[in-house]
Amino acid sequence: MRKIVHRHLGKVVAGAAVAVAGTAVMVGITLPGTAGADDNAGGRTASGQAAAQAGQGADGAVAPGVVEQAPAAEGEKGKGRDPLTDDEIARVEKIAVNPQMMNAGEDVEGERGPERLTVDLADPKAGELDDPNAPRRANVTFYDYRDDTLVTRTVDLDSGKVVATGSQHGVQPPLSSAEYAEAASLLIADPLGADLKADYKDATDKELTDPNQLLLTGAVYRAVPGGQPAVLDKCGEHRCVRLFPKVKNGPWIDARAFVIDLSARKVAKLAG
Repeated sequence: MRKIVHRHLGKVVAGAAVAVAGTAVMVGITLPGTAGADDNAGGRTASGQAAAQAGQGADGAVAPGVVEQAPAAEGEKGKGRDPLTDDEIARVEKIAVNPQMMNAGEDVEGERGPERLTVDLADPKAGELDDPNAPRRANVTFYDYRDDTLVTRTVDLDSGKVVATGSQHGVQPPLSSAEYAEAASLLIADPLGADLKADYKDATDKELTDPNQLLLTGAVYRAVPGGQPAVLDKCGEHRCVRLFPKVKNGPWIDARAFVIDLSARKVAKLAG
């Protein structure tokens, strides 16, 4: 195995962020560290808080308070500016998605309901900064692939009501682990994924058929005028990603040349 990896994928240094040169790539880069890959970015991360704040009240729309169906038992509750507990997160996720949103929305796989991105404690309002008993609120962000909309809903944890709703187009927060997995699935299934699969086979002597065989991170890709194939010109309006795949317990595979448009479910290759 060591000889195969060295010959096809370049020098591998344990614990370091090393780009690999194989059939899938052209030039060396520095990729995220191993810890970042193992964490599988997305879900409840610190970056999600910024994404939630970016989407909150963007259009000034405030929906009337509506009590959604919530779990009978509220479970463990935090106080003040304590981080959200697991019970609070589970509860606000259910409150935030009303039946209309569930029926009309679409997730990254094309299934019913929007793609849930983050759940974060909302910042207190200006008049609540010094109030130890200020209401605890949570921002829940979703990406609706039906119309490429970032939706933020703010839930009051005490009342169980949605107290604000904001929506934005053209805003692309960090991707969730589910979105990374779907992007990898599309690349693996596409003819352009042949190089990725060849590199994986060189590194492991096994066939790459499923994104779960990889540790996945990546970055949102935005179109630049004249900087990509026409099929990617809507990236930024569409949700597009460049993947940084890593063989589990193995090297990185440089797949930077490929962009996956999750909204259109298409894969394209950037010019070398």
